[in-house]
Amino acid sequence: MKKPDKIRVLIVDDSAFMRKIIGDILREDPVMEIVGKARNGNEAMDMTRSLSPDVITLDIEMPGKSGIEVLDEIMEYKPIPVVMVSSLTKSGANVTMQALDMGAVDFVTKPSGPMSLDMEKIGAELRRKVIGASMATVRRKGSQKIANLSQPSFAPLRKDALYHKPEMLVIAASTGGPMALQQVIPSLSASFPLPVLLVQHMPPGFTTSFAQRLNEQSSLTVIEGCSGMPVRKGTVIVAPGGYHLVLDRKGAEIVCKLTETPPVRSVRPSADVLFNSVAEIVGGSVMVLVLTGMGKDGLDGTRALRDKGAYVIAESRETSVIFGMPGAIVGAGLADEVLPLYSIASGIERVLR
Repeated sequence: MKKPDKIRVLIVDDSAFMRKIIGDILREDPVMEIVGKARNGNEAMDMTRSLSPDVITLDIEMPGKSGIEVLDEIMEYKPIPVVMVSSLTKSGANVTMQALDMGAVDFVTKPSGPMSLDMEKIGAELRRKVIGASMATVRRKGSQKIANLSQPSFAPLRKDALYHKPEMLVIAASTGGPMALQQVIPSLSASFPLPVLLVQHMPPGFTTSFAQRLNEQSSLTVIEGCSGMPVRKGTVIVAPGGYHLVLDRKGAEIVCKLTETPPVRSVRPSADVLFNSVAEIVGGSVMVLVLTGMGKDGLDGTRALRDKGAYVIAESRETSVIFGMPGAIVGAGLADEVLPLYSIASGIERVLR
C-alpha cells in the first residue's frame, strides 16, 4: 500500500490558544496536515476513532480526563504514535516517564508552562518529533515477545574481527529508548561485572526522573552522572540532559566529566561524544549497544570503538520503535550482532561468558 503523502495529525489540548499555535507550528512543514483539534479526552477519543490520525499530540495536563488517561484509552483502542506535550516540572517529568512507559513515542516540553506564548522556541523539535513518530512502530507495554533462551537470536562472530575482553558497556538510545531500556537494564543481574554508561536523548530535568525510575526497577544502581563521579562496576551512569558526558582519568580511577560544548547532530547529550571519549580513555575493551532511535547519533563513536576492537550489538528492526540509530550501525557494517530487544540482555551476558 502506498504511504500517504501527508502526515495526518490530531492535536489534543484543553487550551484553544495552544491548539492553534501547535497547529500553526506543524503546518510550517507542508508534509503535515491537521485533521482535528480536540479540547478534552472524550473529544480526543471520538476523533481518534473517526479520523484515524497518523500521529496525535497529547497535552499531559488537562482538566477532567488527564493526558495519561487518554493515552491509556488510545493504546487500548489501537496503538497510534503519540507525542506528549509536557511541562518542565518535576511532576511533569515523572508523568512523562509514565507516558513513555505506557507506549507514547516521544515528548516535547512547553518552554514556559501550560500557556506557553513562546512555543515557537521548540517548533523545529516538535515538527521533527511528529515526523519521527509517523515512522514509529508502536507497541503497548508488555507486548514484546519473551526471549526463547533455548534458541538465542544472534549472528556468528566475524572471523576477521579482533575483540578485546569488555571492561565497560556503553549504550545509546533515543526515540523509544526509555521503554527499551526498562527491558534491558533490569534484566542484567546484580553481579553484572561491567560499569555501564548510557546516553538517552532527553532534555534537562527528565534524565533525573528517568534514572530514578530505572533504578527502582533494577538490581544494578542507576544514577544520573555528574562531574567527578567514578566509573565502577555495578553502576549504570545516565548522561544528564543538557550536558555531554565524557570520561577522564583521575589517578588510577576513570571518572565522569560533564561539558556544555555545542550539541552534536542536534543533541546534547550525544552518544558520539561519549563513545569517542571512551575510545580515547578506555580503548576497545568495550561492549557497545545501540538501541532504537531516530537519526544517526552513535555512528561515528561506534566506528571509533569498533576500530579498536569493541564488540557491537544493535537492536533489530523487528523490535525498534524507530530503526534509525541501530539501522545506521547495521548499514555501516559495524554490528557484530543484531538482536531483538527481548534477546539483548541474555546476549550481553552470553558474550561476557
